[in-house]
Formats: sequence, structure tokens, C-alpha cells
Amino acid sequence: MRVGLLTEGGYPYAAGEGGEWCDQLVRGLDQHDFEVYALSRCARQERGGWYGLPKQVRRVRTAPLWGDPAEGGTGRAYGAYGRRERQRFGEHFSELAAAICAMEPPGAAEPARTDGEVAPAGSAGAQAYRFTDALHGLADLAREAGGLGAAFRSEQALRALEAACRAPGAHPAAHGIRVADLLAVSALLERSLRPLSLDWYGAAEGDRGLAGVDLCHATSAGPAALPGLLAKRFFGTPLLVTEYEVRLRAHYLSSAAGAAGISLAVRTLVAAFHRLLSAEVYGGADLITPGDAHVRRWQERCGADRARVRTVHPGVDERPYESVGEGAEEPSGAPADDGRTLVWAGGRAEPWLWEAFAALREAEPVARLRVVGTPLPGTEAPEGVSYEEAVRPETYAAGSVVVLAAAVDAFPLPLVEAMFCGRATVSQDAGAVREVIGGTGLVVPPRDPRALADACLGLLRDPGRRARLGAAARARALELFTVERHVTAFRGIYLELISRAPVRHDTGDPSVPFSHAAESHPPLSWSPRATSPTWAGRS
Repeated sequence: MRVGLLTEGGYPYAAGEGGEWCDQLVRGLDQHDFEVYALSRCARQERGGWYGLPKQVRRVRTAPLWGDPAEGGTGRAYGAYGRRERQRFGEHFSELAAAICAMEPPGAAEPARTDGEVAPAGSAGAQAYRFTDALHGLADLAREAGGLGAAFRSEQALRALEAACRAPGAHPAAHGIRVADLLAVSALLERSLRPLSLDWYGAAEGDRGLAGVDLCHATSAGPAALPGLLAKRFFGTPLLVTEYEVRLRAHYLSSAAGAAGISLAVRTLVAAFHRLLSAEVYGGADLITPGDAHVRRWQERCGADRARVRTVHPGVDERPYESVGEGAEEPSGAPADDGRTLVWAGGRAEPWLWEAFAALREAEPVARLRVVGTPLPGTEAPEGVSYEEAVRPETYAAGSVVVLAAAVDAFPLPLVEAMFCGRATVSQDAGAVREVIGGTGLVVPPRDPRALADACLGLLRDPGRRARLGAAARARALELFTVERHVTAFRGIYLELISRAPVRHDTGDPSVPFSHAAESHPPLSWSPRATSPTWAGRS
């Protein structure tokens, strides 16, 4: 089959998010053809280059989600619209703005109703339906008019947005919105909705784009999934959405971190847009595959139907860790586990870690700590502490216990790597930690230095328990978190989705062998008059 891989700030860019698992997937499913449709986030990412793409990637289409709309676009995306087109755009954009500006009612994150009844006015369902109708209307207009790049930043759009902010029932934060805020919101909406105006959806003659793929696989529920939603709307193409980090949660965190330069009105409206967009993507996807239960809970809270959610853990290449995990010794012949070294693989060390290590050193003066990372400028490492810039299999091999006690937002890959190395682990109870380790490691309350010190001390003084936990951890990692298991899961999901998809009778790609099924060809005519050669005579 031909798969359209939809990414945002990720594959095939070498500096993108999630590029590794996408590359593993594409290389592992070499029996399929892939077309990559990538949205970049900045010029620096584009300058960073691409992964080395295998032969099964038949094409790559890219578009920026940064900067102004490109000049000279197709159709009338960057020119003047007719009166009828302006009227249609005003109607749809006004509905979109009204949905974004509306005061979020209680239970706004609950799934929309699917029983066919009309949601009551002011409810979360009505807000979602309003957003959906507006998005579909804009998508149809963009396809007919050749794009909407200029319209989103027009005075017409600003007036519609201002009217929605000042309408009864609008969010209080939007009432005092300024002209500069309106311009900022309009620009951010244009960038997020830029996929509506792209020429990825096929032409009457020539490039078929997403009209020619059998399945769309989006790597987030943000703008990357918009082309998949449109392909499903226009062509009936199944849509699969995979998230190893919730796109909506990442937006909340990034907007909070950069709140100093952004007004409350802008943050409120843009957050409402991304919330409604995520709910729209989750509602339109045929299947959603989170990487862990932590992500799954976020998705269900944001509107994903539990019946269409299936957890697929990310895969880690276990081969670099085989020598450590199988109990090999160092070149000097000394055992790798010296019974006194801790490895901190959880990111930048926080102050409470030093309190825990100090308590550990009081009870076990020979204990040592190796921190993966760099020290803060102007600080000196305490006694018994050393730093390493990057984590390698040898780093885990040098430790008796691996500690993951930093804030865990995404899937804890360092914890899985330690498990592949057969090392006992101590982790704070956060994110997907319990789901990953099962019963093969120790879990302590978050930011509790005494509990962390006691757990590490207990393992350092009990080599037999360390060995048993490490062996169990390696067995669990080999069972659940290998690249082979990850690729096999998606191989089955692809076949499942395509088997449930409606039959399509599109013209096959002549460059692809056997792109036509045998039964799709018209039967041969057996009429004697039509098939007899001229020299045989006619009856």
C-alpha cells in the first residue's frame, strides 16, 4: 500500500521531533511505499538537512509553518477574491472565530455527542460542531479558490475576529483585545491552518498528491493531521494518528513558558483553537495510537473515543546494549557492577538530588554518582560526583543502579535503555514510569530526597536483589520495547485500517507494478464478430 506520512517539525528533518521512530517505521515496513508530507517549524530546521531516506520513500513534500505566506501561490490564494468568495470566507471564518472566542463551558473536553441529537446552545458539543462546520467550509473554499493565505490576514478576517471577541458569551479575556492582539491571533491562525491552502490534495491532471495514498498516518493531532482530515473528507482515506507527546499539552507548556511576551487574550484564543483542533482530529481519526497510558489519558480527556485508542509503545534499538545487558565484563576483567556507583540519567540534576546524595553518602561514604549532563555555570560538583556529556552503553555499564528522578514529561527512554542494560532502577512516580518498569524497579514519591536515598542505599547493599531486578527489567524491555515489536504493531494496524476502508476505484499509478487488481480490469469480450480475425471471415 502507499502511506502518506504527515509530520510537523519532525521527519524527515534531522533536527525534528520523533524522527527516529518514523525512520524506524519506514525502514521496517519496506514492503510499503511512503510519501512524506512534512511541515517545518523554522528556517533553522530546514537548514539542518534530512535523514538518509530509504528507497521506499517515493517522494517528500514540504511546507513551512513559519514566516509569511509564500508569494506567487497557486490559484487565488494570494490575490483578489470575488464577491461570492469573500462572502463565503466571511461566513465560515466568523463561525470559526465565534467558536474560538466562546466561553469554555463546563465539560468542554468531553467527547461530542454521536447520537444524532442537536447539542444544546452554549454546550461543549455546540462549540465543537460550530468549529467543525467552519473548518470544513474553509477547507472546501480553499480547494475551490486555490488557497486562503491572504484571506486569513485580511481586514475582513480582523473585523470578524474582533466582532467575535466582543460578542455576548465571549471569553472575558477576549473582551479587551487590542489591534496588535488581533493581528497576532490572525497570523497564528493562518500558520496553523496553512495546510488548508497547500497543493497536496491532487489536481485534475498531473500530481495526485494525497488523493493517491491508501492511508494517512499523522504524527500528532495538531496541524500535521489537517491534511489527513482533508484527505478523509475529500477521498475517504483512512486516518491514523500517533502521539508520543500530546500536541495540545506541549502547546500549553510552551505558551506558559513564553507568557512574558504574549498577552492573555492571545494565549486564551490560540489555546482554544488548539483545543478544538485536537478534539476535531481525535474525532475524525479512524485509530489513535498513544505511546503510553499517560498520553492516552490526555487524549481521552480531550475527546478521543476510548474504543478507537490503542497504545503502541515506542521502540528502542536494543543492539547497542546487548554486551552490557548480557553481563559482559570490562576489558580489564573487573565486573561492571562495582556495588557503589549510581548513574543519574534523568536530565539536569535538581537541588534536591544533592540532598538525597548527601544522605546516601552519610550512610555509604564510598558511594559515587555519575551525572549525564553538564554542571550549572559557576557551580562545583560535590565530592564523589562526576559528569558525562552524553549517555552511552558504557555509561550504564559503569553503574550499579540507574536513577531517573527528574521531571518526566515524555516517554522515559533513558529508563528503557537502562532496562536493556540489565540495570536495577530507581525512579520517581511520574508520567509513564510505572507502566514502563512494571515490577522490575523501585518507585519513590516525587521530589522526596529521603525516599530516593533509602531506595538507592537498599539496592547498593543487596547485590542479589540488584541482579534479579536487572534481569527482570531486561526481559521486560525485550518483550515490550524493541523496534521489531513497534514495527510489527504498526504493520498489523495498517492492514486492519485498509481492510475496513471503503473500496476505491481510482486510476492506479502506472509506475507501480500491480497497482491495478486483476478484477479491476474489464472482462474480455467473447463476441465472434469482435474477436475473429479478418482473414477468418465474418458470419
